[in-house]
Amino acid sequence: MPRRTLSTEPDATTEINLSPMIDCIFILLIFFIVTTVFIEEPGVDIFKPDATVDTKLEKNSIIVAITAENRIVYGGKELGIGGVGARVRQLLSRDELPVIIQADANADHGVFSDVWSEIKNAGAKKISVSTRND
Repeated sequence: MPRRTLSTEPDATTEINLSPMIDCIFILLIFFIVTTVFIEEPGVDIFKPDATVDTKLEKNSIIVAITAENRIVYGGKELGIGGVGARVRQLLSRDELPVIIQADANADHGVFSDVWSEIKNAGAKKISVSTRND
C-alpha cells in the first residue's frame, strides 16, 4: 500500500463559498426592516385626562395631538384645523390605519370636536382618544 503523507501546504482546490450565506443574511435584513413597525409620535408633551374605562390602543396608528394652548400637532409640526383633514387623508391613502387623538386635559372641547370632525371627514374608520392610565 502506498504511504500517505500529510502536507502543510493548502490545497488550491478546497474553497468555502460564502456568497449564499451573505445573500441569506441580506434577505433577512431586508425582511426585518420592511416588517418593522414605526411609531410616529406627535412631538409635544400632552397631559392626558383620566378615564374610568380604557382599552389598549394599536401601536401602528396616526397620532394627532392637541396641546393645552389648542395647537394641533402631528409629527412635531403644527397643523391648522384645515391641515388635519388633508394630512390624515394623505396618510390613509397609503394604509387604513386607526387615528388616535391625544388631547391635553386643558384643551378646549370645541377644538377637540373640530379635530374629530376633520378626521372623520378625511375617511378614518376608527378614531380613538388617548387617556392617562395610572
